[in-house]
Amino acid sequence: MQLNLFTMNAVTHVSPGLWRRPGDRAADYTDRDYWTDVARTAERGGFDAVFFADVRGIYDVFDGAREPAIRRAVQTPSNDPRFLIPAMAEATDDLGFAVTRSTTYNQPYELAREFSTLDHLTDGRVAFNIVTSYLDSAARNLGVGQRLDHDDRYDRADEFMDVCYALWEESWDDDAVVRDPDTDTYTNPEGVHTIDHDGEWFTVEGPHGCEPSPQRTPFLYQAGASDRGREFAAGNAEAVFCSYPTRAGVRDYVEDMRERAESHGRDPDAVGFYPGMVTIVGETEELAEAKYDHYRDIIDVEAVLALLSGFMDMDLSALDPDQRVEHIETEAMQGAVNAFTKADPDRDWTVAEMARFAGLGSTSPVVVGTPEQVADELEAWYRELPIAGFNVKEVARPDSIEDFVSFVVPELRERGLLDASEGDTLRERVTDGGPRLPNDHPARR
Repeated sequence: MQLNLFTMNAVTHVSPGLWRRPGDRAADYTDRDYWTDVARTAERGGFDAVFFADVRGIYDVFDGAREPAIRRAVQTPSNDPRFLIPAMAEATDDLGFAVTRSTTYNQPYELAREFSTLDHLTDGRVAFNIVTSYLDSAARNLGVGQRLDHDDRYDRADEFMDVCYALWEESWDDDAVVRDPDTDTYTNPEGVHTIDHDGEWFTVEGPHGCEPSPQRTPFLYQAGASDRGREFAAGNAEAVFCSYPTRAGVRDYVEDMRERAESHGRDPDAVGFYPGMVTIVGETEELAEAKYDHYRDIIDVEAVLALLSGFMDMDLSALDPDQRVEHIETEAMQGAVNAFTKADPDRDWTVAEMARFAGLGSTSPVVVGTPEQVADELEAWYRELPIAGFNVKEVARPDSIEDFVSFVVPELRERGLLDASEGDTLRERVTDGGPRLPNDHPARR
């Protein structure tokens, strides 16, 4: 069972209002020591990686205004997660770091350089969570004017990754760097090649400005939920993050994605799936339930609705709390819509029910109980579903990760479910393969 800590370099990630909890350290997101402590705790608990979400823009769909998100710290303020990685890597030996970066408003040549640099600095422990930017406010801030259409964003992402793959995988030969002072040659020029990409979205001559890093291409995460997003993930992702409140929703998603990966000529068993999971654990069932009730009492419902409105591109302030949430094809985050309209066909969600549920971890299930009860639920998901592990979501900072490591991890280890991973790079530790992309990945073909 593999574990990622799902977090964000912000006051609030997916549990709006919990920053108000007495003793919560959410406001310490600007403190380097806070993050190095988190990294050490995650590594002590056998986590494979810390997975950083990120977003461009401010949530301004709810009530047509940005003020609710700003007032209630709905993923605002937030800082760039990339700059935490060197400090967290220095504080750990094996922990990986997945960084969310958008293909919508960045340039592939620059992004390839950023990840090569991080891969060198972490000795191959970095991953790229590939996303497209869904907030219209991000487009206005980044000089585009308005958000690209949903499918256009993925068309751009396809070409973006083609450029990155060419830079990472093809531009430098394995033996290009010779470091030979006798011939005054650090790099053999014949081993460095242009990529001469001329496409619809990008024109990039190359060559890549960085020598090959331990993994060359960083380990690749993605979380496509729409039909177009799933196709993109099937052709690119080595690990897929999904967030559905039921096992049935996760099972349907995984089965569909495995078929799509195979249609891209890939081994479906080589793609790992990581559903999101919220765990609230106490030494006794009563303590766990009391903690759960305490957290629920602190949830800021309006902040939750502001977050979901941005996810869904739907102003939930305009709907009656008892109104049923209908399925729509959205230009924003389709997965959030699907989680409440498709994942469990036997349940209808009202706006109020959705807000109450999503206050602790958005669209992921919440498991409450003793260490044994939480481990039972994780083990049931792990054994019944074709998944690699979980993205463990925070509720309280840093209590969520500390409780999980102190209480749940020993139970998982006792059951033989959480063994130490081996390998120097993140890809080796997660896949049991080599440090490079597998041969059946489209970038290698």
